[in-house]
Amino acid sequence: MSIQTIITQPFGDQKPGTSGLRKRVTMFQQPHYLENFVQSIFDAVGAPAGASLVLGGDGRFYNVEAIQVILKMAAANGFGKVLVGRNGILSTPAASCVIRKYQTFGGIILSASHNPGGPQGDFGIKFNTSNGGPAPEKVTEEIFARSKQITQYSIVDAPDVALDVPGETELAGMKVEVIDSVSDYAELMASLFDFAAIRQLLSSGFRLKFDAMHAVTGPYARAILVDALGAAPDDVMNAEPLPDFGGGHPDPNLTYAHDLVEIMYGDNAPDFGAASDGDGDRNMILGKHFFVTPSDSLALIAANARLVPGYTQGIAGVARSMPTSAAVDRVAEELDIPCYETPTGWKFFGNLMDAGKVTLCGEESFGTGSNHVREKDGLWAVLFWLNILAIKRQPVETIVKRHWARFGRNVYSRHDYEELPSDAANGLIEHIRASFASLPGKVFGHYRVKECDDFSYMDPVDGSISQKQGIRILFEDGSRIVFRLSGTGTEGATLRLYLEAFEPDMSKHDLDAQDALSEMIAIADEIAELKQRTGREQPTVIT
Repeated sequence: MSIQTIITQPFGDQKPGTSGLRKRVTMFQQPHYLENFVQSIFDAVGAPAGASLVLGGDGRFYNVEAIQVILKMAAANGFGKVLVGRNGILSTPAASCVIRKYQTFGGIILSASHNPGGPQGDFGIKFNTSNGGPAPEKVTEEIFARSKQITQYSIVDAPDVALDVPGETELAGMKVEVIDSVSDYAELMASLFDFAAIRQLLSSGFRLKFDAMHAVTGPYARAILVDALGAAPDDVMNAEPLPDFGGGHPDPNLTYAHDLVEIMYGDNAPDFGAASDGDGDRNMILGKHFFVTPSDSLALIAANARLVPGYTQGIAGVARSMPTSAAVDRVAEELDIPCYETPTGWKFFGNLMDAGKVTLCGEESFGTGSNHVREKDGLWAVLFWLNILAIKRQPVETIVKRHWARFGRNVYSRHDYEELPSDAANGLIEHIRASFASLPGKVFGHYRVKECDDFSYMDPVDGSISQKQGIRILFEDGSRIVFRLSGTGTEGATLRLYLEAFEPDMSKHDLDAQDALSEMIAIADEIAELKQRTGREQPTVIT
């Protein structure tokens, strides 16, 4: 098993986005493309000789092939041990759990999250640090810098490692331990939630439906919801992870989780519905004929945290991404705890959690989590809701509407315009920036613009600054419109439009969000020249 030094050249396009490098599978299949990026990771992070590493992915197409390459490169680069999920499977939150439990140097996670899979789909790779969270910007910038200068990489010439049976083998002097993908994570969930109360709820006639979307969460949901908590086997649908996610788009929203939505809005609907995404870090929560926005879900979890065993001592603080609604801010104010507003990207929450400043975090993009790991965690959010339901014994809709009655409703929606020509998307953003001087004080219907800016963030822990994180149009009544280009797509550009209005009047809490926000939707079109510049009459996805 000799170490080979392979001469290569930079590709120039390996700049990580908000959560790693994501490209089409065909890009990663080019000779040297994956290897270049992996070597750039190893060069940038500077792991000491004999360091340990966690490795796994969401099971999408090219996952197993990439794992074999990374194992051989890890051996050639001096790692002493790699913990790899059985059959290459590890959900993103489970990988974070394993990194933290076994105190490894870090981990490499293979996923393009909620993006489509298959031979013509997407693939992704990211490095998580020893705290279990995504590498901070200073690390990803160094990885990108190395990728632009790379001239060679090291790899062991060796047969592939068997990944189908748990146990330990050796690869060129490096130990490879194949671990059960689920057990460490399931053990952590059992330590946080009242499984006995949830088990009693599920045995009382309460009905649920969880959609794993043929993605990585299926085995975790079966082990926890079915085996540990007593749900019926068919309560977990689309549970078998498939390389192409069954031809679906593993994004748990009202558009792409349509099978679940039809069940939850149909006749004889279950009491509770939920879905998770490609790598298991996102979640969607539904009641009977009722959708819970991710922003409201975060606020509800914060308001009810003391009902859950792992959080009975209360929460230190909360954090949300800037585009996420201010619903959780109102809860934090009542609880007299700090609330932080960060750029989009879970890596920004890591410092706050490590410093003990926050316990709960969330993003409007269906991501919720806490300091139990350093990633958002789809199944954790589902279990949190089930724990709340087990204690309150009220329908999901009732719990949400009583929350609104107490705190007011932050009416909220996100409109996604996917795969736009990059020139058109960038031109739209520049057009809005050029309007900054003239917008303050301007009146649009019932709304007057108070101020507008390009959101920037100074990390309160390390002082690092992130700029141009999204355009905010703030109105005098607290309503707002946010425009942001997403960093998670692989084709063209995705423009996200966020709309929010605070409604304290209970008589208006039943209004559909799109109706309640109709005037703001028109204002956004007027300010950004949306239809004219995108050529689209409607968004691709509305949530």
